[in-house]
Amino acid sequence: MRKGKSGNRTAPPKGGAAPKTVEQYLDRVPEPARRTLIKMRATIRSAVPPKATEIISYGIPAFKHKEVLVWYAAFSDHCSLFPTAAVIEKFKDQLTGFSTSKGTIHFPTDKLLPAALVKKLVKARIAQIETKKRR
Repeated sequence: MRKGKSGNRTAPPKGGAAPKTVEQYLDRVPEPARRTLIKMRATIRSAVPPKATEIISYGIPAFKHKEVLVWYAAFSDHCSLFPTAAVIEKFKDQLTGFSTSKGTIHFPTDKLLPAALVKKLVKARIAQIETKKRR
């Protein structure tokens, strides 16, 4: 086992090489984190522009539309969403039940994923990017 970005233990990558696709990443994630991550992926996909693409960035999955919108990842006891510090700050009152850091929100794998909240976070990130581009 190796330490992940959150400091929690993650499964070592099969074959030792970093994943090149989101599917390769998901194949390496053990249950119950995989189930949670698949739900998170579907929720994010439902909120991003139709032309957004999935990529691997910093070794984890991300959605990109002109620039990276959000990253997401699985760890042994939680899945993380990385929507940027500004988005987390904006929604801090709605995130009180979750572990957060400057740019990360941890969603425990033993609890139901709050899909409506994840969708709001992603849409706020998209709005943040669009506002930045208009300046």
